[in-house]
Amino acid sequence: MSKKRHEIIENVYGATSLEESEKAYDDWARQYEHDVLSWGARFPFVAAAVFTRFVEPGEGPILDAGCGTGLQSELLSIAGYDGIVGIDMSEGMLGVAREKGIYSDLRQMILGQRLDFDDNAFANAITVGTITPGHAPAHSFEEIIRVTRRGGKIIVNLRTDDDVDPAYPAALAQYESAGMWKRIYESAEYSAMPVGEPEILTTAYVYEVL
Repeated sequence: MSKKRHEIIENVYGATSLEESEKAYDDWARQYEHDVLSWGARFPFVAAAVFTRFVEPGEGPILDAGCGTGLQSELLSIAGYDGIVGIDMSEGMLGVAREKGIYSDLRQMILGQRLDFDDNAFANAITVGTITPGHAPAHSFEEIIRVTRRGGKIIVNLRTDDDVDPAYPAALAQYESAGMWKRIYESAEYSAMPVGEPEILTTAYVYEVL
């Protein structure tokens, strides 16, 4: 990895403000897929595979919350899914996603803030590798639930290794206890990027909105 690339990635994970995080992802956007795939990234593939188990093609619109460059939605598009709307804080990442021509709409929004969608705007949703420490806060799930219809499925990929902030799994449980959603599936724990960062473990969950 070049020194410049290393600095970009350090900036991504070391960002202390939304502005710093947005700039870091803008800088990384063109090399993001090359890097995470070279690290053996499994999380987009696992999340997309789980999505296809619980959501049929045509059951849209679908929200891809924190879509990045569109890795997971590209896989869903190949499998026959359409009506996918992507949101991300980074215009650079959205630019890469836009070039793929797989989204019906792409918008710059920040997870953790109120999303610019009506209640029940989406039939289903997916969020992969975004609601995690150093990125989007744990309460981001609440807005995704709000904009997803009753009975809709929300596929969540969440870190579950020992270094995870307990606020994240606590949020999953909190919204379930509040009757906002219920867990209907939990994958085996797996290494998200076994080549580059084998210590990061993650689990895919499916929640049904109540």
